[in-house]
Amino acid sequence: MNIALIAHDNKKKLMENLCVAYRHILSKHRIYATGTTGQIVEDATNLPVSKYLAGHLGGEQQMCSQVELNDIDLVIFMRDPHPKHYEPDIGSLLRLCDVHNIPVASNLATAEALLLALDRGDLDWRLNLKR
Repeated sequence: MNIALIAHDNKKKLMENLCVAYRHILSKHRIYATGTTGQIVEDATNLPVSKYLAGHLGGEQQMCSQVELNDIDLVIFMRDPHPKHYEPDIGSLLRLCDVHNIPVASNLATAEALLLALDRGDLDWRLNLKR
């Protein structure tokens, strides 16, 4: 499955910790991420990450395009509910996930639940959509 990762600036450490903790699950899948988040995850986990541009340089739009093509199966977005400066607008990404029935997590609790569900095979129905 294809997993997309995105994190606001002050949530990048949380994303790093999540990916280290669930490396054993992530290692079975393809990971895509916005530039900085992708580099952090790749450095921390030693897993290959296909990186888009940084979010503010168009990475969020690149991710939206892949979601729109139904090429992403799960989105984990560590979102800061109170950003202090410009952060990627996630509205388009969330809308596209709703349109294409792509599971999306915007906090640690949901991210862990979805990763565990992925590992159990609970999201295998996504594979049927691609046939």
